[in-house]
Formats: sequence, C-alpha cells, structure tokens
Amino acid sequence: MKLEIACFDVASAHVAIAAGVDRIEFCTGLAVGGLTPDLAQTRALKTHTDIPIFVMIRPHGDDFVYDAAALEQMAASITAFKAIGVDGFVFGILTEQGEVDIQKNKALVALAAPLPCTFHRAFDRTHDPLAALEAVIGCGFTTLLTSGRAPTAVEGIPVLQALIAQAGDRLTVMPGGGVRAANIGLLRAALDTAFFHSSGIPAHGLVADLREVEALLKG
Repeated sequence: MKLEIACFDVASAHVAIAAGVDRIEFCTGLAVGGLTPDLAQTRALKTHTDIPIFVMIRPHGDDFVYDAAALEQMAASITAFKAIGVDGFVFGILTEQGEVDIQKNKALVALAAPLPCTFHRAFDRTHDPLAALEAVIGCGFTTLLTSGRAPTAVEGIPVLQALIAQAGDRLTVMPGGGVRAANIGLLRAALDTAFFHSSGIPAHGLVADLREVEALLKG
C-alpha cells in the first residue's frame, strides 16, 4: 500500500515527511477542500524532502467550473510550479452541466507534461461515474482521487470497486474521503488499488497528526 497525505499547510507537510509517506498533495484552503498553495512555501518544502510533492491547482473554492480568466491563472500556476521542480499536479475542471470538461482538462494536462496529473474530487460531483472515468482517462490523467461519489470512501466502496475494475491498468483509482487509520484496513481489503489518500487530520483538528499518519502507513 502507498499513502498520499493532503497537506493544507507547511506544518502538516513536515508531519508527512517525518512519517515517511509516499507522496504529498500540497495545498492551502482546508475549509474549501484545497486551493493552490504559495509558490515560495512550496519551493522551501522541496528543499526539505525527496518525497514527491503534487501541487493542487485550484484558484477558488466556489465550484469546479472555471472561466477563461481562471483557466489562464491555472495555466500560469502550472508553469510556475514546474519551474521550481514539483513532481505533479492535482486539479479537475467540470462543465456547467456537471461533466468532465475534456477540452480544458486536456489543455492543462498537456501543459503539465511530462509531469503526472491527478483528477481530484471534483469527480464526485459528476452524474455518471463510469462515463466520467473514461473522460478522465481520455484527458491523460494518471490518477483519480475519489470517494466513489459518497460522503466517505467507506460508503463509496461499491462505486470504487466498479471504477477500479473499469480503469484496469489505464489509471490508478485512489480512494479518499474520510480515510483514517481506523478504516484503512477495511478499505484495503475491499479495494484492489495501490494508493490511498488521507489528510491525517484528527476530528476537529487543523493539522496532520503524526501518530495518525504513522498508523495509516501501517494499514
């Protein structure tokens, strides 16, 4: 099993580094589920670890529909973060009808190349998960972060199983949403996938907890 920790601040990132996680999703904006982080903070973080750092590219927390100005801002962010040596990106763009926006996502995936991209939990707002999966794969994403369109990954196990089966080796389905040390064993037993995603933040907390992250790693 491999573990990605979503780090909404530098303190959480250092917890993830200390625990020895497999990957960090670096962002800000805990209250809205993640926003584009500060470039200088990300650059400093890169000097402290060899753990891969994927950066969230999300200019606002209103929704996952982006106009031309927002898309330009996202493209500029990708270019800037590539220049400081990040390892990948996390984003997801939907149409106003709640479908994967193939044209806009493809453009950003191409800009990010050769770095890998994860389609984040905007996926859980789509109407037809299996059709949306094909769109995500077609856009060139290598990973899909999803709870199976449920409030938590545990509740989404049936949909996650269907997504994993359909994706095969074309894309990694990474369960996320309420993943904790207390339930990761259940998820691992039910889901044939390599990567799991958690914030490692305890209930009512704001920062990742080292003991929780270490327990997650033990599975």
